[in-house]
Amino acid sequence: MRDKTWISSYARGVPAEIDPDRYATLPELLGDSFERFADRPAFTNRGTTLSFADIDRLSRDFAAYLQSVPGLKRGERVAVMLPNLLQSVVVIYGVLRAGLVVVNVNPLYTPRELKHQLVDSGAGTIVVLENFGATVAEVLAETKVENVIVTRVGDQFRPLKRLTVNFVVKHVRKHVPYVTIAGAVDYRTALAEGRRAQLVEPELGASDLAFLQYTGGTTGVAKGAMLTQRNILSNVLQGKAWFEPHFDAGTGHVFAALPLYHIFALTVNLLIYAALGAHNVLITNPRDLPAFIAELERYPCAFLTGVNTLFNALLNTPGFASVDFSGMNAALGGGMAVQRGVAERWRETTGVAIQQGYGLTETSPIVSCNPLDSSEFNGSVGVPLPSTEVAILDDDGAPLGTGEKGEICVRGPQVMAGYWNRPDATAETVTVDGWLRTGDIGHMDERGFIFIEDRKKDLIIVSGFNVYPNEVEDVAMLHPGVREAAAIGVEDEHSGEAVKLFVVRNDPALDAAGIVEHCRQSLTGYKVPQHVAFVDELPKSNVGKILRRELRDRDGS
Repeated sequence: MRDKTWISSYARGVPAEIDPDRYATLPELLGDSFERFADRPAFTNRGTTLSFADIDRLSRDFAAYLQSVPGLKRGERVAVMLPNLLQSVVVIYGVLRAGLVVVNVNPLYTPRELKHQLVDSGAGTIVVLENFGATVAEVLAETKVENVIVTRVGDQFRPLKRLTVNFVVKHVRKHVPYVTIAGAVDYRTALAEGRRAQLVEPELGASDLAFLQYTGGTTGVAKGAMLTQRNILSNVLQGKAWFEPHFDAGTGHVFAALPLYHIFALTVNLLIYAALGAHNVLITNPRDLPAFIAELERYPCAFLTGVNTLFNALLNTPGFASVDFSGMNAALGGGMAVQRGVAERWRETTGVAIQQGYGLTETSPIVSCNPLDSSEFNGSVGVPLPSTEVAILDDDGAPLGTGEKGEICVRGPQVMAGYWNRPDATAETVTVDGWLRTGDIGHMDERGFIFIEDRKKDLIIVSGFNVYPNEVEDVAMLHPGVREAAAIGVEDEHSGEAVKLFVVRNDPALDAAGIVEHCRQSLTGYKVPQHVAFVDELPKSNVGKILRRELRDRDGS
């Protein structure tokens, strides 16, 4: 393998290596931050701020409650189905401190999607926002879930604001469907019971699981990436080393606009920034752009993590250009490719370049990032982080030279332990000597900067979220009027990519609207096809495999 030539491109103060064993567990790292930064503001949501001491107390209470639940033993999985709320922080930290495993769930999942994740993970407990309780209620009997904890949007606000917000959400805006879940426990009741209970420090080791973070592949079957205490701790320390030379906790705020159930925001906002003592401003609904901009005006932004679609949306919202960005240190782009036009407009508007990075759920997630002292957008996804190796390999696993295109492979302490209950998939993805085959095609220049060219897999990325073609196709094929279906990603100016579905009809009367409505019943919104094309036949190989690449070539994508 080539020497780590990229180290010479590091910003001043960034080390070549980190000590992945500096902390034994995530609770130990969190405890260190709670003690060192006790009086600092930690998280703000809708005008309510909790200090590190507040988060310490609340997460302790929640952890103690979980430990008091009969049958909930160390290593058991707890599903967390929450948007960006103060409760999300308390719950995730609490699950970790209780010695349990976090299974993050997208609150917008359909019952079919939720059922798969709950059944596959074997989760026995779920924490859910009441707005999404109906989805949980629909699948509960088909899972192993025995404990349901329900929270409301305003549950972490002061009493009067809490009552007002919860009343408006339920009775005025009618965002809470009527549903009764027998035996469900109220979040605030859980905290009160935990306050009276003892928290026993769990006996955890570096190899114990911290997160079962679901991802997928072109098979369409979502897989749980087993991220250990050491995996996550390593990536937190790698990210901390990258940020620290540019970070002053007293000069600005960091924004969590991406959902905390997504691995990017989970590691960066919930853990790396906490290790730095940063003040996170949680954005519950980033689609409410005027409200988002109002928060940017209220809290001077030092660091903003986002995806291309978020940056583009902000740039096109009235009032954004007048925000004071004089204190911004960096904007970090990940989850999907940042378009050059968006990056150039961002720099013109804010005076700060977007620093693009690269990662995968399987790498906890950060693999590489551009140096934060860069003043220009260079189109690359940066250089490998400390203690990370990246190699460009051919199909036989042999290393390629500078500028040659091949599969991007990663080795480092942040690489997952494997896929949950899927040893065959693990063996296909992680080699015996620890290299993770990403499925992405790219090259590395002479300075160690990585450029992604294409995806070996047929993954579609919509606004930073993975869409797996087979899942869309499987749902489409359930329609009686569909004989064959194939999904690809096509360029979209708003979401980076959108799903396009090619359909061979059984029923000549079937139209695009009918297909879209059918898919909407079983797929989260970003997975639903935005484009439908009817064709007489689909291109196939000599063994009958649908050739999606030929569809992309034919479509000009």
